Amino acid sequence: MAEITWPWQYNFPPFFTIQPHAETRAKQLEAWQQLITDYLKTTKQSTIDVRESQNCPVFNNATINRKLSQESLLIILEEMGKTGRAAPVDKSKNVWEVYWHSLDEWGNMLYNWASSNGLNNTVCTLFEIREGDNTVGEEFHGLDMNVLIKALKALEVKGRCELIEFDDNQGVKFF
Repeated sequence: MAEITWPWQYNFPPFFTIQPHAETRAKQLEAWQQLITDYLKTTKQSTIDVRESQNCPVFNNATINRKLSQESLLIILEEMGKTGRAAPVDKSKNVWEVYWHSLDEWGNMLYNWASSNGLNNTVCTLFEIREGDNTVGEEFHGLDMNVLIKALKALEVKGRCELIEFDDNQGVKFF
């Protein structure tokens, strides 16, 4: 796993308490959003379980004995949801998908990869895209399956691909 570079705010105790002053709060929420997306990108994760957040190093700085509360994390995730950078997986908003790229950006990356590799009008399995040898250097290699499917569905709406199900597999045909 890659090394995490913590921003200066991570060692500043007030960072772990949502601030009441509007301007300070806006900057704090922005810093948390960046920290969360950077952390998940570095660790190749895309989901956060709010109930287990206290065990995650990004929300628990043992060095300064500070933890981000679940309520504060929910505020940050809801803010990220407003910009399309996160979405709740369940109705109780306990589990969230976080996108370090928007679904459109993921879709464009996938489409550009397929086009540059001459895969238009060819069916690729989702396994090939996520774990295939020819995607090892791509940022979407190993991407969470749910995020991959949502990105491809966003691309499908634009008429640039078609999701296909066959036997027990799923695939995609790029146009």
